[in-house]
Amino acid sequence: MKGRGGKQDLTLSQQLLFLKANPAIGGTGMVRGNMLAWQTPVQPTPLARSYQANIAYLLGKAPTVRISEPDLQILAQGRTLPHVYNNPLRLCLHLPGDEGWDPTKRIDQTIIPWTYMWLFYFEDWLATDDWKGGGQHPGAEPEDPGNRALRRAISRS
Repeated sequence: MKGRGGKQDLTLSQQLLFLKANPAIGGTGMVRGNMLAWQTPVQPTPLARSYQANIAYLLGKAPTVRISEPDLQILAQGRTLPHVYNNPLRLCLHLPGDEGWDPTKRIDQTIIPWTYMWLFYFEDWLATDDWKGGGQHPGAEPEDPGNRALRRAISRS
């Protein structure tokens, strides 16, 4: 099937091959039916804890990322997790329908690096209670970046 810009959508087998061939990405996975499953350890910085990321890619849908270990909700200690989808809990890595991800793009060059970045900002959020990863949830008003520093200064006073 033709994707955006006339490029061909990548098959599940191609995505799996790219994941296995990328020397920067560890993990294991398989294709079963119309779904790709990939499990990989993610450590966003050398001083950060290690996370177990589970990626599921169902043909016709955007890939989803869940963190199985450690439990993000336990780490949050009762705080509402930022920038996630619920039921089931999964990371919000891009705005659906934006130019960030589509089936012509490689998971190893988009979803995996975005997972590292999300976890980097999550680790920072755990320490500061301030989500610095940006982004927008569907249906939410876009954030005015010009006022971000002002909002932070007001909230801290």
